[in-house]
Amino acid sequence: MSTTTTSPRMAVLRAESRLFRREPGILFWVLGFPPLLLVILGSIPSFRQPDDGLGGLRLVDVYVPILVLVALIVTGLQAMPPILTGYRERGILRRMSTTPVRPSALLTAQMGLNGAAAVLSALVCLTIGRLVFDVRLPREVFGYVVALLLTAAAALAMGALVSALARTARIATAIGTAVFFPCLFSAGLWLPVQAMPDLMRQVVVLTPFGAAARALDQASVGDWPAWSHLGVLAAWAVVLSAAAARWFRWE
Repeated sequence: MSTTTTSPRMAVLRAESRLFRREPGILFWVLGFPPLLLVILGSIPSFRQPDDGLGGLRLVDVYVPILVLVALIVTGLQAMPPILTGYRERGILRRMSTTPVRPSALLTAQMGLNGAAAVLSALVCLTIGRLVFDVRLPREVFGYVVALLLTAAAALAMGALVSALARTARIATAIGTAVFFPCLFSAGLWLPVQAMPDLMRQVVVLTPFGAAARALDQASVGDWPAWSHLGVLAAWAVVLSAAAARWFRWE
């Protein structure tokens, strides 16, 4: 007679997965909002016309990688921090520390689930762009994947830092919202990064999502993302992760 045992980490992951699926608000903003916004923007006739200022690309071609970034930004700043700070606020993390299940298992599960949801949303945007608006898939696939994973790491690290600094879920939401809109701007939601004035673009590409926007654009047209952009993303991911680890408190 054999007995199947489940590791504490897997048990936490399964429990968090069930809870994650029961959050319609999070599922909409992470999985539904970026694809929906792509459909709305792509339905505007002028977005489907070539633009000489964008090197002959259409605005819908440019906005697909931008909305991939929106999914990551929403996940890192709006979805994950309130959940983690809520667990801390209600004493769940403190109680977990007295059991074989360590609080770090919960943090790992949350980052994994949110990261997977953001990547899924990115794939949905790419699929809609290709099937509905004839947007070419990234020509430099490996470079695109590298840039996407580095961006996801930076976004989740930023969310972990917000969770570390905020004492309550309400404060986490306020901090996340304050950072959310500058991140959307740097990603090019209102003005694509490649269309920005030179000085503004030089500043924006030093931010994680500005560098990500350029890296994804370059991979989309078949070029390997500039090492400077990948380096900015890696540096932000490392620095934000280190800061989050330094200041994160389980209770």
